[in-house]
Amino acid sequence: MKRVALLGMPNTGKSTLFNRLTGAHAKVGNWPGLTVELLSAKLLVGDQMVQLVDLPGIYDLHGFSDDEKVVTTFLQTHTADLLIVVLNTSQLDRQIHFVQQVLQQHIPVVLVMNMLDEAKKLGIQVDTQGLSEQLGVPICLLSAKYGQGMEQLLPKMRLALSTHSVAKPEISNAQFVQQAFKKCASLPSQASHALTESLDRVLLHPWLGLPIFFAVMLLVFQGVFAIGKPLQDATAWVLSEGRSLLLEPMMETWPAVLQGVLLDGLYNGLSTVASFVPLIILFFVFMGMVEDTGYLSRAAYLMDALMSRFGMDGRSFVMLLMGFGCNVPALMGTRVIRSKGLRYLTMLVIPFSLCSARMQVFVFFIAALFTASQAPWVLFSLYVMSLLMAMLTSVLFKNRYVNNDAFILEMPPYRFPTLRQIVLRGWLEVRHFLNRATRFIVIGVLLVWLLTNFPLGVQAGSIDSWAGQMGQFMAPVLNPLGISAELTIALIFGFVAKEIVIGSLAVIYGQEGQMLVETITQNMNWIQAYSFMLFVLIYTPCVSTIATIRSETKSLWFTTLSVIWPLSVAWCVSFIFYETASHFVRV
Repeated sequence: MKRVALLGMPNTGKSTLFNRLTGAHAKVGNWPGLTVELLSAKLLVGDQMVQLVDLPGIYDLHGFSDDEKVVTTFLQTHTADLLIVVLNTSQLDRQIHFVQQVLQQHIPVVLVMNMLDEAKKLGIQVDTQGLSEQLGVPICLLSAKYGQGMEQLLPKMRLALSTHSVAKPEISNAQFVQQAFKKCASLPSQASHALTESLDRVLLHPWLGLPIFFAVMLLVFQGVFAIGKPLQDATAWVLSEGRSLLLEPMMETWPAVLQGVLLDGLYNGLSTVASFVPLIILFFVFMGMVEDTGYLSRAAYLMDALMSRFGMDGRSFVMLLMGFGCNVPALMGTRVIRSKGLRYLTMLVIPFSLCSARMQVFVFFIAALFTASQAPWVLFSLYVMSLLMAMLTSVLFKNRYVNNDAFILEMPPYRFPTLRQIVLRGWLEVRHFLNRATRFIVIGVLLVWLLTNFPLGVQAGSIDSWAGQMGQFMAPVLNPLGISAELTIALIFGFVAKEIVIGSLAVIYGQEGQMLVETITQNMNWIQAYSFMLFVLIYTPCVSTIATIRSETKSLWFTTLSVIWPLSVAWCVSFIFYETASHFVRV
């Protein structure tokens, strides 16, 4: 099968073109000799099937950044029968040198001049026929976003694959390539994005920029949970009814142990993942909309100066912010960071973000043990602590995970994403998340079921179960934090998924709803509750997060560090708070 590589500079619409060509059939896989995963898909070109590979966006084939090394290593170690080079037609002058480098590879090339819609608005005109004759390669002028001109691409790919023709020898002269573009492309001297310039005067304002950004992000997160929470509740209700009305009657005569494994273990594991799919979908869709408009690039620019003091940059801040919705997509989003050191440092701090799963735990305890006037401040303090822990971690580890790449940021014009872009991107990300996370959630929940139901004959989740014995065993470590054996069992559940913490307490205490709230209030004071919340905020991330870190880094050592470090910090912070508050505050 012939291999076609898709490459181009950042913000040229390369990923949009890849999605337009492949639909939802792409998959992520490892490539021999490379330390990253690349997106690829099978594509029918004429009468032959080819493999289309999406390479990282780069600025220079002779550069030394991680992404540039991935591309050069791929081209050196894997045979590419055709290169599809994607250009931003509205910014041709910035890409001529890159085009020359690609044409010098002596590999058949098709130049795709993308973003035709934007070029027309700026009055840019291109004589593709003349430029093709000058360079000796096929050229397509199209808009991958709206599908305009897409019908040209596959025939020209087929022709390039069959003729194996390469660019003219003259392209070794940079002046020749520049003159060819100058002769065949008409760029008005006053071409500009008036709307972009007007918006940037406000959104990048030195004083107003950050408050506006935080307000936008607040609206995004509110939208995700305002719409997603009812959908999540509805999904959970459907799954619960399916269990009680269909599965339980069907398995009524089955052995009790088998029922427990299948219903309380396997089914609950799948239900845990499935019930949060609406939130995950909305999160990806909303954040995809913000990113596709070009606004996240502005946020990275605004925060870069502050983040650089902690060894990170503006992109790290955006990923940290995404982690407040869910750590997993934020970790996956670090792929846009070119420096390996900076990417690892960012992945180390993201799990400190107060994700939506932890939020459920905090809302429960805050409502149970704090007054209505105290509650907002308690929650705000946890958000502040989340950011402080991230900053502390970055300061301590910035010399180990060094950012060796300058922060180069291309400011794209503001764009309106299409519905097709939003839906397709959301689906691809969600499918990728489910493929990576589901199996680990299921395994984790099955393990928790075994811990809480064995040895046989004990009450599920009781102190006599294996989980209860573990709680008793860990008591000397957690008692100095004000965390009881019952809460310790809940923390074990929380290792699998923080959403399980409250459910585990209901099993342990044998109560639910308001009765559970009253029981919690009777068995702990506000100092114990806040210490417990601090520990939940900081300690070991959930199984899905750990699995994502392992998959993204391919490093067992780094994955181990991402588990041990927050666990150690959580103990120290909770210990200091509990011992200090218990000594000075009367409850």
